[in-house]
Amino acid sequence: MSDIPARPPQDGERLLDVRNLHMWFTRQKGPFGRETRYVKAVDNVSFTIRPGETLGLVGESGCGKTTVGRCIVRAYRPTSGQILYNAGADDPATTGGPVDLAQLERPQLRPYRQQIRMIFQDPYSSLNPRMTVFEIVAEVLKVNRLAAGSELEARVAHLLQRVGLRPEYMRRYPHAFSGGERQRIVIARALATNPRLIVADEAISALDVSIRAQVLNLLEDLQAEMGLTYLFIAHDLSVIRHICDRVSVMYVGKLVESAEATALYTHPRHPYTEALLSAVPIHNPRQRDRSRRIRLEGDVADPANPPTGCYFHPRCRYAQTRCALEEPPLRPIETRGPDGSASPHYVACHFAEGLSLRGVIAEDRISPTGD
Repeated sequence: MSDIPARPPQDGERLLDVRNLHMWFTRQKGPFGRETRYVKAVDNVSFTIRPGETLGLVGESGCGKTTVGRCIVRAYRPTSGQILYNAGADDPATTGGPVDLAQLERPQLRPYRQQIRMIFQDPYSSLNPRMTVFEIVAEVLKVNRLAAGSELEARVAHLLQRVGLRPEYMRRYPHAFSGGERQRIVIARALATNPRLIVADEAISALDVSIRAQVLNLLEDLQAEMGLTYLFIAHDLSVIRHICDRVSVMYVGKLVESAEATALYTHPRHPYTEALLSAVPIHNPRQRDRSRRIRLEGDVADPANPPTGCYFHPRCRYAQTRCALEEPPLRPIETRGPDGSASPHYVACHFAEGLSLRGVIAEDRISPTGD
């Protein structure tokens, strides 16, 4: 399967181009571990991210979205596939063309780990409780040789101010801060190297709903101020609609749908996306009776032993015989918005054109707090 452009590709448009990404983990079974099985956490995933945009990657827990993010930052070395990063002509480490991060060895990754950073889900476990805030943020600057001496403290103070924290708190330990403040520290650490791309893995899911909107607004302000590009990984579609330009949906290691955010929310083309959207809270009391929750039968497929054909067919209420026999490719279909304009829409469903699926009611506004 080829990569999935957001629109016809043009020179310089792509910051990241993920092509046919696979990440398989081995599982030993049987007497003495003689039988080797593969858990296909990521199975032939392709997408692109344009500079300055936010791409949302959504799906149920265990669908492989976090593994995709960790492959991009090279916490994992992919089993196969390409992660083409456009470092830019001004980058002294490259010749100006895209670099395949999947093929680089650890020493070669250093300059790119400055440009691609990650925000982790849990601010309680991602900060070392034995280090002060200054030490946590300064460590990144020291390791990358970006500041030293008096300049180091000034840089840390500036980063804390940028994320809405008081610099005089830099000598405190993480336990002295609330969950929202800890996540701001995590964001400050991610910004320390002045990155271009940030992989935000469930960046607000561990936070209290009362402060989720504050952190989301901070991320949007930083994006406008610094020209950041986000890969925003989440399971909460309320959050995704609030912050993302485009959305890709994963199920058991595969992409099943990818589209502009508005098109996907109002006119989903895959039954799995429809089921996810049905769980989004409806705030308008007049609209609640028109939207009923779709409860999927059965369990999520085992990535070590997936079903034949479409992985979703055992749970799909629209499934036909073909679905169990033939795996649907991720293909473009024609979708037009309210103004009649066409937008790129990709779906992995044999019968996408014939289905009339329910999206989120246009009149209802989704709150990023989930209220």
